[in-house]
Amino acid sequence: MSTETIRAAVVGATGYTGAELLRLLHGHPRFQIAYVAGHSKAGRPIAEVLPTFTGILSGEVEAFDADAIADRADVAFCALPHGASAPSVAALRDRGVTVFDLSADFRLADLDVYAEWYGEHGAPERHAERTYGLVELNREALATADLVAVPGCYPTASILALWPALESGLVDPRGLVIDAKSGVSGAGRSPSPKTHLPETAEGIRAYKVGGQHRHTPEIEQELSRAAGAPLRLTFTPHLVPMTRGILVTAYAMAAPGATAAKLTEVARARYAGSPSVSVLEPGQHPDTLWVRGSNRVHVAYALDERAGRVVAMATIDNLVKGAAGQAVQGANVRFGLAEGAGLGMSATWP
Repeated sequence: MSTETIRAAVVGATGYTGAELLRLLHGHPRFQIAYVAGHSKAGRPIAEVLPTFTGILSGEVEAFDADAIADRADVAFCALPHGASAPSVAALRDRGVTVFDLSADFRLADLDVYAEWYGEHGAPERHAERTYGLVELNREALATADLVAVPGCYPTASILALWPALESGLVDPRGLVIDAKSGVSGAGRSPSPKTHLPETAEGIRAYKVGGQHRHTPEIEQELSRAAGAPLRLTFTPHLVPMTRGILVTAYAMAAPGATAAKLTEVARARYAGSPSVSVLEPGQHPDTLWVRGSNRVHVAYALDERAGRVVAMATIDNLVKGAAGQAVQGANVRFGLAEGAGLGMSATWP
């Protein structure tokens, strides 16, 4: 394992995910922040745009320049909006930079499915080289990947909760229902009426109901791999009055032999060796407060014997394991580092 410093660029650094990348990379033993890129904030001091870095990071936010990034960085983390990311990713890959893309632009394996949910792809010529970056399921592929699609926050929690149950055949893949709740930071830093404090602080609401949420095909894509056949599911997200965190509660019809203890056993076998995933004891239920600010994942299972349903649960911090932390975890694997390097922090509790 090399001990050399790995130079990192963060593109789209002034949003919530970009700022979280800066926080994690700054504390990482091997990564060095070499380029901080932002569009609307270019030319302004980093500490002015992101006051949490006052006295920590000097210099200015720079405009995106693929040539300059290629000269100064070994890896780029792109935290840009869906649709806007693909051209920047392509420009960086044309110059030989390894890229971890945190948008949805390379998550879907089928470009036709991408077009259905997002529109025309911005760099179809680069699509074939994508690797889906859910580390617990794709470590081997990530070790040699140069274009990594970092999974979405809702898909990360949903897939990790349901994968062992489907893979083991302990649930029926038909009729899956995923109820998910997220803090408001998942909507990004730009304000809108739907994320304005008076509109969110005292209520909880479902949104994009009835198969409308764009994370639906990503979840179906990956869980179909676990099930060994295409599946369809119902995914309903909710916005809850907190800043960070996702809680997924998923429902599936139990197959013969399914018990909470057996589901716990197969999940622990699947995630053995992961520095991030903990499978809780039956009867213990995940809480977003237990993972806040960390790269941790808490997974748990229950059996509703009366209804014959398995309840699969998972919680993550949407900005860490659901975005920036997952990207750093994948980069650790890609560059031959310990998978949990720079990610060992516990939750910020209370």
